[in-house]
Amino acid sequence: MIRINLLPFRLARKKENIRRQVSIFFLSLALIILALGWVSFSLDNKINHTRNEVTRVKAESLKYKKKADRVTQIKRNLAILKSKLAIVENLKKRRNEQQILLEQLADRLEKTKMWLSSVSADPQDVSLRGIAFDNPTIAAFMRNLERSQMFGTVDLKRSQTKTFDGDIRLKEFEIICKKIQPVNPDKGRKSKKGKK
Repeated sequence: MIRINLLPFRLARKKENIRRQVSIFFLSLALIILALGWVSFSLDNKINHTRNEVTRVKAESLKYKKKADRVTQIKRNLAILKSKLAIVENLKKRRNEQQILLEQLADRLEKTKMWLSSVSADPQDVSLRGIAFDNPTIAAFMRNLERSQMFGTVDLKRSQTKTFDGDIRLKEFEIICKKIQPVNPDKGRKSKKGKK
């Protein structure tokens, strides 16, 4: 009978299996290292892209912040301009109101019997000071003021006799009138033109 020694063959197979397993291990290790390198490279790219995007957004937000600051400054300047225009309009209105007030007072004076020494007005009241020949002249002037569409109540604050040039006795008076409505400049001018 022939005897075959299979030990070297088994030993060779074992060595081949070990070599194959070591090769697979190193190949797997190389693949894992390559995969980790690729993941790391991919993450680095994403991080760099995100950083670039953040930098770009910051630059854009800075640019828009400058524009927003400019818009805020323009709005602030516009508000200041509007308030100045409102003041100018109010002054124009008040100028016309004072002109109409003086015209109304001049029309209601008892001619050649009295004169006004001072007129002061605020949005609600008009204070008049003047000199008249007698009390009936002052009363007639007060009735004329009450008939006006500008004034509500007309009150005589004081009336006293004053002597001028030693022997001329005249009545010095002070009258307070309440305004009843804002003066319409067109209305006052039309009534003035109608009287002429």
